[in-house]
Amino acid sequence: MTAAELERTLRLAGIVTRRDLLASGTSRNEIATLVRHSSLIRVTRGVYARADLVRKYLDLPGGRQLMKAAAAIAVVGPEAVVSHQSAAELYGINLLGRPGNDVTLTGRPERSWSGRSGIHLYGTELPAEHVTAKAGLPMTTPARTVTDLARTLSFRAGVVAADSALYQKLTTKAELQSVIAALPQRRGIRRAAEVVEFADNRAESPLESIARVLFRDAGLPPPDLQVWLGGNVEPVGRVDFYWKKYRTAVEVDGDLKYQDPARAKAQLKRDSLLRADGFEVVHFDWHDVIDTPEQVVALIREAFRRAMRSKPAPGTTG
Repeated sequence: MTAAELERTLRLAGIVTRRDLLASGTSRNEIATLVRHSSLIRVTRGVYARADLVRKYLDLPGGRQLMKAAAAIAVVGPEAVVSHQSAAELYGINLLGRPGNDVTLTGRPERSWSGRSGIHLYGTELPAEHVTAKAGLPMTTPARTVTDLARTLSFRAGVVAADSALYQKLTTKAELQSVIAALPQRRGIRRAAEVVEFADNRAESPLESIARVLFRDAGLPPPDLQVWLGGNVEPVGRVDFYWKKYRTAVEVDGDLKYQDPARAKAQLKRDSLLRADGFEVVHFDWHDVIDTPEQVVALIREAFRRAMRSKPAPGTTG
């Protein structure tokens, strides 16, 4: 290992492997002394971090994930890049389900890698424009991260990630399409293109993203998102999904709405006002969307039928 390579490794959250330390001239006894005196902290087997930098990084948002990723890069080598689920976690991009315990990295395909528990290495070449840095760690850009997730996960999981990144303005559809165009032969790229085409920066939660996929798969017409409805002077409230033709609004509710009595009471009042204005309002929760999707679709279609049998409602605002 060259001095330059060692220096680069040391900059990654101050993390270094036992092999690196030995190569730099530090003896095993000296390593043990540094650990005993708390100058070095053992992060994982054969990987250490400078105590002062550990405290610094743990104070950062996602500090533990940063340390874990930095340790994995130290093991694999400085050419590795944090990618896929691990990059999404560090960016704050929503994932469908909990991320696995493994740190996900991408490195050169020809690199020799014997494997190690806790690290998943994707072997592929990364264009320079698909790599950035966060807190000193090389990472795939948000656009490349979303594209890789959309290529390797289900359509629904890809939409959750893409909607989240777009909503947070971490990337744009144009940037995502540029990454896809650069990977024409990559496995899963067609699904990734479909995910990006379907993604919407107005979806505010994973539940909204999953519901949108359910509506699509069930053959429902695409709804509008985050629409203000009702009222003669000012709108009564904003709904998650709205089908103007059928004057039907759908809300997908997380647990927070049910845990806050004041919020739940305000919601009931708002729904009553919207129904008085001639709108159909239907609510579903996570359990409904995930476990009984057929019932969700049936109830929406029934709301469509009721609306078509009733008188037209006033126009919407916003």
